[in-house]
Amino acid sequence: MATKQATRQNQAITLKGSTALVTEFFEYGVNSILYQRGVYPSDDFRMVKKYGLPMLVTSDDGLKEYIQTIMAQVSDWLMSSSLTRLVLAIKSVETDETLERWQFDIYTEDGPGTSLPGAPAQKKKKDKTEKEVQGEIREIMKQITSSVTFLPILDEECTFTILAYTNDSPDVAIPQTWGDADPHLIDRGKVEQVRLRSFTTNVHSLEAMVAYRVGE
Repeated sequence: MATKQATRQNQAITLKGSTALVTEFFEYGVNSILYQRGVYPSDDFRMVKKYGLPMLVTSDDGLKEYIQTIMAQVSDWLMSSSLTRLVLAIKSVETDETLERWQFDIYTEDGPGTSLPGAPAQKKKKDKTEKEVQGEIREIMKQITSSVTFLPILDEECTFTILAYTNDSPDVAIPQTWGDADPHLIDRGKVEQVRLRSFTTNVHSLEAMVAYRVGE
């Protein structure tokens, strides 16, 4: 079994494999943000090991089902190259104002590009392995965990919402449960931004940042 696992991790990543990696990153990332930012009580989380790190995932059945339902749709959109951005917005229950906005931009390789006549041939990029991608994901997870060192303390009751952005293709299927929504932006002049690390699978590229409310 160990040999099979090692072999799988060292093979080039397909669209299906890349979709699984990105979806899994989102699932663990959402869980980690909700834990680190205290949106849910720490007792609602259990520790697992992932990416070579101790990770916290929810043990609340309702929240678990909600996240898994979202990730199933995210996976479908990734497979059809429709998803361009996922946002997790943390809001004040009392004022409904957005306090933090975690943004993940997704870019999908369109396949081989075309070259002008006479242009030098482009070198083919070396395909990444699953192990290499997970190493890059590990660095983002470390940043999410350490976010408590630079983000303001959330000393009020909070809730969250997840927003998905898709491209304009008429073929994109939008379930009725995903209607148009407010982008949950933070007012200009009251916002700071921190760009996080990125990762790429050679099929998908992901860039991450967090915006947070400052001052009054």
